[in-house]
Amino acid sequence: MRLLILFFCLSSLSSFAQYTFTHTQDLECTEVKSQARTGTCWSFATASFIEAELIRQGKGNHNLSEMFVVRNIYSDKAKNYVLRQGKANFSQGSLSHDLIRMIAKHGAIPEAQYSGLLKGETAHNHSEMEKGLAGFLDGVIKSKRLSQKWPNAVESILDTYLGPAPKEFKYEGKSYTPSSFVKSLSINPEDYISITSFTHHPFDESFILEIPDNYSNGHFMNMPLDRMITIIDDAISKGYSIAWDGDVSEPGFDAKQGIAVLPTEEKREDLFKKPGKEVEVTQKKRQMNFESYNTTDDHLMHIVGKAKDQKGTEYYIIKNSWGEISEYKGFLYMSKAYLQMKTVAIMVHKDVIK
Repeated sequence: MRLLILFFCLSSLSSFAQYTFTHTQDLECTEVKSQARTGTCWSFATASFIEAELIRQGKGNHNLSEMFVVRNIYSDKAKNYVLRQGKANFSQGSLSHDLIRMIAKHGAIPEAQYSGLLKGETAHNHSEMEKGLAGFLDGVIKSKRLSQKWPNAVESILDTYLGPAPKEFKYEGKSYTPSSFVKSLSINPEDYISITSFTHHPFDESFILEIPDNYSNGHFMNMPLDRMITIIDDAISKGYSIAWDGDVSEPGFDAKQGIAVLPTEEKREDLFKKPGKEVEVTQKKRQMNFESYNTTDDHLMHIVGKAKDQKGTEYYIIKNSWGEISEYKGFLYMSKAYLQMKTVAIMVHKDVIK
C-alpha cells in the first residue's frame, strides 16, 4: 500500500520567491499521481476526491484505479457516439459525475490490480488509442447497417492498449469483484452532488451544463456565486474536500510555479514573484467569461485545503495530477479571485449543503 500524504505534515509555511503561504486548513489526501499524456484529469481528480472521502469516513487509505473507470467511459462513449451517428463528443475528456456513474454501474478496482499500463510501460499515453477508436467508430457509422460485432471490437482495442480488466481480484487478503469491492467500501454514488453558477439558467434548479465534456448530459445544481463559494469554504472547514472543474488557460495559472492568480494586470513581470492586486469578480463577469469562451472546461483537480499569503489574501490548496512538479510537489495555491472567476463546477458530498 502506498503511503498516505498528510498534507498538514508539510511545513505550514511554504514560500516560492516572494510568495509566502500560511496554511489555515489542511485535509488528508493521497499522494500526487500523473495522468501523463492523457486527457483523463477528470478521473484522477475525482478518484483522488473519493479516496479522500474514504479517509474522511474512517475507511482507510485506498489507491483506486483511474484507468478502470477510464476504460469503462471509453466503452460508454463509443456506444453513445455510434447511437448518435457520430453527432456527439468522442474524446478523452469527461467530468466528475462520470466517474461516480461508472463506479455505480461497473464498480472499482485498486490501482495495484489494474493500472492500465502494459508490461514495460511507465507512463500513460492515450493519443494513438483515442485516434484508433475514433477512426474505427467513424468507419462503423459510415457502414450504415451495423452488426453486433463492433462493441466487441472496441473492447479488443481497449484490451490491446490498456490490458484486460480483471473480473475478480484479491485485495488485502480477500477476493472481490469490482462491484463487491465498491460495496465493501460503502461508496454511495447518491451522496455526491455537482454544483455550478451561471445566469443563463435559473438559480436553485438543476440543468444540463453546456460544455463539450458533458457527453452524458449530467445535471448540475445552479447556485449564485456567493453561495457556491460559501459551500466550498464550509466544506473545507468541516473536513470535506472538493472536486474542482475549471479553466487553467489564464496567464495567471502556472502549475510549475505552483500559483494560480487573477491579476488586474495580466502582463505583470513579477506575476509569480510576489502578490499583487487581483480582479474583483462578479456574477456578471463570470457569465461574460463563460459565454465568450474565455472560461472553458479545461481541467479537473482536487481542493484539499486553504491558505493565506503574507498580505492576507485567501488561497485554496489544490492537488493536481501532473506529477510532483514545482516546489510544492504537484500541489498549487489558487487565489479566491481565480477560483471565483474560473470555476466551471464542483462536486461535494451532499451533507455539506444540508
